[in-house]
Order: sequence, then structure tokens, then C-alpha cells
Amino acid sequence: MSYKYLFFLLPILLISCKKETALANNKEQDTIKKVIPIVSPKSVAIDTLLLSNKSERIKEFYRNNLFKTVWTETNDRNQLIALIKEADAEGLNSEDYNIRQIEKTEKSREKLTHKQIALQDILLTESFQRLANHLYNGKVNPTQLYKDWDMYEKNLKAIDLLQEAIRHHTIEKTLDTLKPNHLVYHLLKKSLAKINDMPGDNIDAIVVEDKIKPNDTIETIKTVKNRLAYWGDYRKPDTLTAIYDEKTVRAVKRFQERHGLLADGIIGKGTAAALNYTKNQRKQQIVANLERWRWFPRHLGDDYIIVNIPEFKLNVVKNNDTVRTHKVVVGRDKRKTPILSSKFSNLVINPTWTVPPTIIKEDLGPTAAKNRGYFAATGITIYNMKGQEVNPYSWNAAKPNNYRYVQKPGYNNSLGLVKFNFPNSHLVYLHDTNHRDFFGLSGRALSSGCVRVENPLELAYYILETDENYMNQKRVEKIIESKKTSGIPIKKPIYIHLLYWTAFMNEDGFQFRNDIYNLDFDLYQQLRN
Repeated sequence: MSYKYLFFLLPILLISCKKETALANNKEQDTIKKVIPIVSPKSVAIDTLLLSNKSERIKEFYRNNLFKTVWTETNDRNQLIALIKEADAEGLNSEDYNIRQIEKTEKSREKLTHKQIALQDILLTESFQRLANHLYNGKVNPTQLYKDWDMYEKNLKAIDLLQEAIRHHTIEKTLDTLKPNHLVYHLLKKSLAKINDMPGDNIDAIVVEDKIKPNDTIETIKTVKNRLAYWGDYRKPDTLTAIYDEKTVRAVKRFQERHGLLADGIIGKGTAAALNYTKNQRKQQIVANLERWRWFPRHLGDDYIIVNIPEFKLNVVKNNDTVRTHKVVVGRDKRKTPILSSKFSNLVINPTWTVPPTIIKEDLGPTAAKNRGYFAATGITIYNMKGQEVNPYSWNAAKPNNYRYVQKPGYNNSLGLVKFNFPNSHLVYLHDTNHRDFFGLSGRALSSGCVRVENPLELAYYILETDENYMNQKRVEKIIESKKTSGIPIKKPIYIHLLYWTAFMNEDGFQFRNDIYNLDFDLYQQLRN
């Protein structure tokens, strides 16, 4: 496996499954049981009226601590203040955690009245609770923001964690354990720090009417060179020429590779659009992707498959190592591939394909209405509501949704020769395809939501081998030859994650991918509201 792929394509799991279970074993709204109060000679009493407008969990926390202040140690308070200040490095906003008010009050703590100390104590507790939840689950709830985002629920009892953190004076350690601990996340934080340190980018926009090819002479090349120099792909000489020379071609190819573009050295509209992204826009993408990592499961499994949707790539991971990489085709913007985590339940060899309602309405119905020979050409059989086969010429084109359409198995079936099933509420799966030419394209958001995989039988053989399945390559090949549909159950937990990230970092520097579903900048605005 290349060092490069280990570095950025896959989240390296540094947090244990046991730790994940310990953090998420109860819901935030659950009650605290058998709590030993935090007792300190420095504590002052809290008037219950000061808690009247607070959440039930905050009230319960102070009830269990005998309505006394708990942030009595300077070191505990300083640890929280330092971590709140560091929230910006996580892509969060320290202002969300009352940092100005906390620091202002802390500086004059010796002059505070008992009531002011009590109010400050409550504020510190609320800030810890909010920061803990944001670090562990993210500030924004993706299920409220998107209809097609379906992650495993991660629950956290932040107030219980605070109880133990204050008792043992481990505020910093406790909050650190809540952050994503994947290598990709850590590198993404480094990319945020790096882009923050970069100078302003007051460079003219690049306008490309057609294409700029090597050896062309055009004034726009001077702006291209300035942009490439800004992002570190080109070492700028004292004097810039308008010639698209070999040195600049190499720089453009490197830039194209870092942005998931076809690295052909030709500057078209796609390359120009990527060059025109500003520093601030790229920073917003990084912040949005840091938030997504907080949504993702902390433990992805020992054996798993991860699809990064905007990158059009599938990566197979075994024992934290990338063992296979496949190109994929994902859903187009109007039929997005959902973001989810699940585990494989079975493979289907020689699958039939039942045409889904959306495709009936938008594709099959209009096409077949013009040409009834469509059904024979595509191998699709029509069934009425009673399950009876219908002759294409008796089919009512005005009511296409009154029928069920099943395509026979085979090499030219829409699902190809193999289908990979996993439970999910969106009815999506991985599969082969009869449009194998699509894998030669650089932009592959072309499907109706499911994920099409290049060389899918090789992936199937890997899964069967990992599962220690009774089926092997020779047996599968015989099934394919028989043209009979056959399901193969998968018993070993092999997880599948369909994820979305458009910014990451590796040894070659910043990596950005096209935000194919236009999610980044809306999410950034949500984070800053």
C-alpha cells in the first residue's frame, strides 16, 4: 500500500472500540444515578433561583452536588478556558462557549460576590456541556439538516463526564478524548492552521473562453502563474511571461492532481474554476469537513469499505491498511447518494433489477411510451398488480406506475453481475453496471443514488475471502455462467461507510475535491450562526 493512500484516503482509527462504548453508553437526557457530590471547602452555595431558567440536566447536576459551586480550583477553570480558546483550531467558534465573559470574570474573581461566583460556576458548566457535545457530535445535527444523512447515533452524557473530570481534575484529558482521533482529522486541523497563516490572495480571477494548451501565449497565463505560486505548485520567477511553458504545465498538472481533476495540463473551465477558489472559500471548506468528521462514527470497524462520494473512490481497509481501491460512480445532484454507515448482509450474483419508481417516472415511462421495443431491447419484463406478465403492446403508457418492471440477469443488466446489499433506509447498495465506460470519466456523479463499482467481482472475491465464506471465486464463476440469481449471506461484520469530504491533506499538501452536492458553504454558514 502506498504511503500516500494511508495518509489521506482512510481514517486511521486511533480510538478504541471500548472507549467509544464508554463515551456513548447513555443518552444526554438520562438521569444521573448514585452520584457522589463534589465537596470542597472553597465551594459557595447556589441560590436555586439562579437555576430557574436552566436545563433539567444543569439543575440535576447542581442538585446532585448539593447546590454548591464545583469550579473551585483555578487549574480546572484554566484548563477549560484554554480548551475553549483552542476550539477555533477544531473549526468551531470559541465565542459559542462564552469565552469573553468567562475570561473577563476570571480576571476579577477575587472581587466577585458569592452570587457572581455562583453565576460564573453555572456558566462554566454550561460551556463545558456545550463544548463537549460539539466536539463529540458536532455543532449541527446532520439529520435535521439533510434528509439523506443516516449515521449511527452517538449519545453522550456530558454532565456525567464533567462530574468525574472535576473530581479528578482532568478537564483537558476528558475533552480531548471526545475529539475525532483519526489521522485524517488531525491532518485536516493542520491544513486549517496552515491556511490561516497564509497571506491574503488578492489575485484577479481567471477567465478561460475555451482551453489553454501547452505552448500557448496568452496574458491569462500570468494570472494562472500567480495563482499556482500562491498555492505552492509553482515557483515564481522575478518576471512572468505570457507563455504556457513546460514548467507551468508541470505546476498545472500538480494542481489538477491535488484537486481530483484530470492531470492533462490543459487549462479548461474546470481547472480555471478550481484556481479561482479564494483562500477564504477553501478555509470554509476545511471547517465544514472538520464538522463532518465529528458526525462520522469514531470506530469504523476492523474490516470495512469506505466510499468518499466527492472523490468517486472506494477504499477497502483491513487492520487499518488500504488493501484495495476501486473507482466508483455515485448519484448525481438530483439523485444524491446518501451518507450512511452499515454492514454488508449479502451478495447477489446475477441479480435481477426491479426498476424503482423515480426511474419509472423520469426514464422508463417516457422512453417506452415512444418505443415499445424498449422492453425487449433492455430485457425488462412487465408485471401487473396481480403479478401477471404483461405484453409490452398491452401496457398502458399513461399509467406506468401501475406496473412492476424486472430486468433479467446478465452482463448487460443495469446491476451487472453482482450486487452488494447492506441494511439502510434509503434502499441503496453497491453494484456492477452495464455502463462500464463511465469509469473512464473524471467526474462520475452519474447514477440514480446507488454506487456503481469498477471491477466489482474482485471486490466480491475479497469480501468472500474476508468472510471465510464457503463460496469462492471458482464457485462464483460457475454461478455467473449458469445465469441464475444466487444470494450469498455475509456473516462476518464487514462495515460499509458512504461518506462525504471535499477537503483533506497529505504529503503533497492541500487536497480539495469538487463539492458535487453543494453542501460545504451552507454548512459553514450553519456553523457560524
